[in-house]
Amino acid sequence: MTSSSYSGLFARVERDVGGREPLTGLRLDDGSGAPGTALTPAEARPVLYDRSAPAPVRAALWHQIAALSQQDTDGNGWRLGAVWCALPGLRRQAFTIVHRFGTDRDDVEAEMLTAYLEALRTIEPRTPDPGSVLLRSACTRAWNSARQARPERTVEDIRYTVDSRQDRGALWQAEVAGRDRPDGLAATVRITVPADRVEGVRIGALAREWGLTGAVAAACRFQHGRRVGTLSLRPRSRG
Repeated sequence: MTSSSYSGLFARVERDVGGREPLTGLRLDDGSGAPGTALTPAEARPVLYDRSAPAPVRAALWHQIAALSQQDTDGNGWRLGAVWCALPGLRRQAFTIVHRFGTDRDDVEAEMLTAYLEALRTIEPRTPDPGSVLLRSACTRAWNSARQARPERTVEDIRYTVDSRQDRGALWQAEVAGRDRPDGLAATVRITVPADRVEGVRIGALAREWGLTGAVAAACRFQHGRRVGTLSLRPRSRG
């Protein structure tokens, strides 16, 4: 039997905590006021995600985890243990983000854990539904980061972009809409070419290739800093 060669942050935390002596300090609080049953993290983690368990019980465990993490000033292991307890709630969202945006898995996991640790410091005894606060903070940060990074993704082959939209025979259409002035761009210029013709070409190169450089430069000389037009690219079917 072979195992995956991937060893990201989540996998390392899982392995590291699993190889240590069980952490102590957790108790199952049933709300009766009596001292609860002591739990190891391995026993507590399923309860945290068990929707059939009473919400107050799950909230009490999350409060204890946050408090123990905040008290981890001498490296007793609970800061890492708190991360370990969150992994089941983070893994599925991390997989979804990577699959949807193509973001590097290590980046997604690092973003999640950073946000989670930051949120741990804000949990107080009166914080309602601390588990949701912690997991939502981590997942929201990772989603936002992936969305912002997506437009900056470098694409070496324009065919990859076209194929990823399941439109292998797409055409690319460029439009330049200018202001109605004698020395500006007075009319919309629309040019459609096959996708493979624009592989690796940036917008500036497109303007030169299609003879728009002179028109844009002339318009720019008319009044510096004013917008003279817009250039947009989008896939267009051959029909």
